[in-house]
Amino acid sequence: MSRQSSTTVKPDGSQYAIVVGVAGGTGSGKTTIVKEILKGFGPQDVLLIQHDSYYKDRSHLPAEERAKINYDHPDALETSLLVQHLQRLVAGEAVEIPIYDFVTHTRKPECQEVRPCKVIVVEGILILADPRLRELFNIKVFVDTDADIRFIRRMERDIAERGRTRESVVTQYTQTVRPMHLEFVEPSKRYADVIVPEGGHNIVAVDMIITKIRSVIEG
Repeated sequence: MSRQSSTTVKPDGSQYAIVVGVAGGTGSGKTTIVKEILKGFGPQDVLLIQHDSYYKDRSHLPAEERAKINYDHPDALETSLLVQHLQRLVAGEAVEIPIYDFVTHTRKPECQEVRPCKVIVVEGILILADPRLRELFNIKVFVDTDADIRFIRRMERDIAERGRTRESVVTQYTQTVRPMHLEFVEPSKRYADVIVPEGGHNIVAVDMIITKIRSVIEG
């Protein structure tokens, strides 16, 4: 496991918050892992932040132009804002997280105010590919799942939750999702402290992660 970051330590030396990064390819089971972490503690002790919330606002572009953007490239996200928010949260400050609309590819005018918690979990496919984020994570997790399973899960999610058609999912996967996975996501696995095969169904790995988080919080 990685050593505790100095940004999460109070002036008196006690641990204020632990930041856990959960990465992995689309449909790998990251959300299942996160749900198990949430169950292992409690809603009052865990804050979940999704990197997807920080997609750049595209409201200034026509809808057809928005649909052509490569949303699986790091440049599609305002990661610098996420870094700022994490730094403020571990310092004990509240922040306002953007709310992103995946159907229209725009940010909603309102934001979600969140307050610091003992455990801050950051989820996203590209979070381990950014050195600024890696520096803030006390524990770095990569969820590793076969590509065919990930593709099926993504198709089901995008059709059910994001208003996509089967054809659009296939096109996006072949043109951007798979190439970006090979270029950015898969190589970021080498930065992980823990690699979890089989996603959230790997109970042993999930229990190990929860135990490690507890040990850091309790000092």
